[in-house]
Amino acid sequence: MKFTKYSIIALLMMQAHGAFAQTANTDTTNNGTSLNEFIFSANKVGESKKGVAQQVITLNREQIANSQAQNSADLMAGTGNIFVQKSQSGGGSPVIRGFEASRILLVVDGVRMNNIIYRAGHLQNIITVDNAMLDRAEILFGPSSTIYGSDALGGVIRFYTIKPVFADGNKAYKSVNAFARYGSVNNEMTGHADFSVGGKKLASVTSVTYSSFGDMRGGASQNPFYDTAYGERPYYVKRINGTDSLVKNSDKYLQVNSGYSQYDILEKIAFKQNDHVTHGLNFQYSNSTDVPRYDRLTDPKGAGLKSSEWYYGPQTRMMAAYDLDVNNEASFFQNIHAGLNYQNIEESRHNRNFGSTSLNHRIEKVNVIGLNVDVQRIVKKHSIRFGIDGQYNTLKSTANKENIVTGASAKLDTRYPDGDNNMMDAAIYGSHTMKINDQFSLTDGLRFGFRSLHSTFIDTSFFHLPYTTADQKNMVYSGSIGLIHSPNDKWKLSLLISTGYKAPTVDELSKVFESAPGALIVPNKDLKPEKTINAEIGVAKVFHKKVLWENNLYYTRFYDAIVTDKFTYNGQDSMMYDGQMSKIFANQNKSTAYLYGFSSNLRARLNKNFLVTLAFNYTYGRINTDSTAYPLDHIPPMMLRLGVNYTWKKLNADFFINYNSAKELKDYYLNGEDNEQYANKDGMPAWYTANLRVSYKVHKMITVQLGVDNIMDVQYRTFASGINAPGRNIFGCVRFHY
Repeated sequence: MKFTKYSIIALLMMQAHGAFAQTANTDTTNNGTSLNEFIFSANKVGESKKGVAQQVITLNREQIANSQAQNSADLMAGTGNIFVQKSQSGGGSPVIRGFEASRILLVVDGVRMNNIIYRAGHLQNIITVDNAMLDRAEILFGPSSTIYGSDALGGVIRFYTIKPVFADGNKAYKSVNAFARYGSVNNEMTGHADFSVGGKKLASVTSVTYSSFGDMRGGASQNPFYDTAYGERPYYVKRINGTDSLVKNSDKYLQVNSGYSQYDILEKIAFKQNDHVTHGLNFQYSNSTDVPRYDRLTDPKGAGLKSSEWYYGPQTRMMAAYDLDVNNEASFFQNIHAGLNYQNIEESRHNRNFGSTSLNHRIEKVNVIGLNVDVQRIVKKHSIRFGIDGQYNTLKSTANKENIVTGASAKLDTRYPDGDNNMMDAAIYGSHTMKINDQFSLTDGLRFGFRSLHSTFIDTSFFHLPYTTADQKNMVYSGSIGLIHSPNDKWKLSLLISTGYKAPTVDELSKVFESAPGALIVPNKDLKPEKTINAEIGVAKVFHKKVLWENNLYYTRFYDAIVTDKFTYNGQDSMMYDGQMSKIFANQNKSTAYLYGFSSNLRARLNKNFLVTLAFNYTYGRINTDSTAYPLDHIPPMMLRLGVNYTWKKLNADFFINYNSAKELKDYYLNGEDNEQYANKDGMPAWYTANLRVSYKVHKMITVQLGVDNIMDVQYRTFASGINAPGRNIFGCVRFHY
């Protein structure tokens, strides 16, 4: 495809971000240009956005439906404010302000998803939250540990699923929502239905979603910012007559072995004891087929490929929770919430080298019990909140290798210690908002907590370690203070200083199985939490009641970052391992880094028909050394998104441009999680996509949605990803509402 220089300039002027090019922040029922929007996640209670010092972005149910996101990772990418890395089609690892994986916190219905095996690389766990069952999503930017505890270094993504609705009057409440969608780029077939029934005292909601995704086809048109194709799939591995063989791909843009399927179930039951007290039961279950690890399936070895098989086994997430809500303006505590929850998670990794008959299986089973209590008391100009929360994690790590010819099974080293593994968190926090006067308000908070880790090694035949246990205990703390100045309803000026921390998990403490010949990684009981301190200025302005422009400038210091380096054990820097003297390494708190960045979000209601949205994000990060600073990993390129929404009667149309700037190789953190091996010789080129979607309400109960993502079929890959992004995707969706 040929592009004129003028068309490229025009596209650059309409830059935006989104790995799957979703519609975002398009609210057809509300101008969305007010500072009085209600926010629930900042302090775990409802409050006006005008009184929140932290940057927060929200998505309501209509926006989520309009996004046409294939999963929750794509939903986040579609906001234009969150970067998403992908190693395979069935995944997505969000990045907030340069922090990724276990350095951001995922929360669903008030329950922490981060657990004992969350790691600092790339995580795909977010896709176990079905975006079709969401009523709302809120993203908190910047350190949020004061309210949410460990892992909230870069921010928090909090999901709220649909709620049971009680009857209003004598007539029972009934609701049915359903949709069916097809997408051409990967033969997506998604079906969803949710049913709500509510009486005066008892209400329930049931949600079921099934999605099937075939192999993803990447773009075929030449990227105008780069003159060489990349990420093509010329051949793949197929086992023929008992032998691994390289097979020529009939369509080099089809990313063979990237498809998967998934289903998700939600069941909620609510009981209204009286006008002030409500009890709730919440059950969630998500399961997938095997998910191919596409990047590993394309790793070269000589003239061929390194792996014949590399896939994640079915990723299972089960959650059961009980919630108690008490709301009474006449009580001492006006708002009380208590929650007790249980999670069961299973993950597994399976790989076989090319030409080998040995298929390795490594399985992790995690159980988590959680408890949290949050209360609020409002006294005149003061809103006082405090709470306690705790989680207890257990992990069972097993492994075996299977001969795919004979079926024989043999022992294999486990990913984590093969004995007992547990992690306990306990904390107490308090936060406070004071309305100083009509123009100024102050918000502050403190948190104190404790984390312990314990692991035991049973079978040491693979690694002859001079110990059988690994233990660690850490005290943790966090604080924040913010000042907000709102001279009127059109202005909001905020200054926020906040801290965050990430306490080590079993992945950092006791994963001793990543050794190279002559090198051995051992546990370090003195490992401390990683910490951040952040200073942020926010400016928001409403123009003529039709335009909302929000800007945030931040600077973050990153302390005690965990890195793997030389270490001594029992006073020795080497030990005998596997018949040879091996250097000792361990995870240690060594690196100090800094990040700064700027984000800008604009919503302009030009008239009753046209809405323009713009999202811009830039992040810069470096690791400090005694000489020259070098790049910090996980730092995304500049992102920008521009969209135009048109509404007329029953018609709604969106056109938007997504753009990422180039990420040059000199700005990569080499030999780390930036995955320079999946880029080209210069790094990752800039890219853009043009996207269109239209919806029309053909009946009061039926809406038809049609669209085209990546209209130009541009070939591109997002930074640090190991799979090309989708090419042109023509999709259709029919929605039913009663």
